[in-house]
Amino acid sequence: MSNLLLDKRADGIAVLTLNRPDMHNAFDDILIADMTAVLRDLDADSAVRIVVLSANGESFSAGADLNWMRRMATCSMDENRRDALALGTLMRTLNALSKPTVARVHGPAFGGGVGLVACCDIAIASHDAAFSLSEVKLGLIPAVISPYVIAAIGERMARRYFLTGERFDAAEAYRIGLVQELVVDETSLDEGVDQIVEALLAAGPMAIGEAKSLIAAVVNRPLSDTIAADTAERIARVRASPEGREGIAAFLAKRKPAWVRDS
Repeated sequence: MSNLLLDKRADGIAVLTLNRPDMHNAFDDILIADMTAVLRDLDADSAVRIVVLSANGESFSAGADLNWMRRMATCSMDENRRDALALGTLMRTLNALSKPTVARVHGPAFGGGVGLVACCDIAIASHDAAFSLSEVKLGLIPAVISPYVIAAIGERMARRYFLTGERFDAAEAYRIGLVQELVVDETSLDEGVDQIVEALLAAGPMAIGEAKSLIAAVVNRPLSDTIAADTAERIARVRASPEGREGIAAFLAKRKPAWVRDS
């Protein structure tokens, strides 16, 4: 059985599903390499417009596979460094994907599983979801995922949850910004994902990629002449693009733009 399932749909939606339910979708070096490769392929596939990250079984992801961690504990410093860099490459690939990403979160998401949620653009969780940055309880730290989790929940909340390893519920994950929407159950979870996907499909594919790039370019940077010039250059380029011209023409003509499929 494959540890990942990929469903590419005709409407441009790619659903990537973690498929180690017996291991609570914990990841090891094999899953990390496979997932990185699949994400890179999806990013390069012009037919794919949105990536939904989902999971089979009772858990979204329990984080690191204990057998993998046990094996790495016996490895050299150099081997551990290479292994950590591979996980970092996965997180960076997911975080920087040019396509919008949606995390469909149910059940526990612990450790690196929280990292996957934080790396997605939009995260929707059901009320049964639970979260923990539990590394300190094992004498470890959430190092590789830290840039993405801190960007999601902020330094102040990281100071609590990185240090205590406490488990927190979906309501708290919503309150601190790890997820942007809560729903009642898995049926509602699918409906919530569908609503987000519908909104994303109404937007220009190129514009979404440009918007993601814009956020990365301006976040946490002071206002300056350089930032002003860069943002002006970005909107000028987008306005003059074929997609930008089509979007304005469609709006003025009161019709759907070319990228919106007829239902």
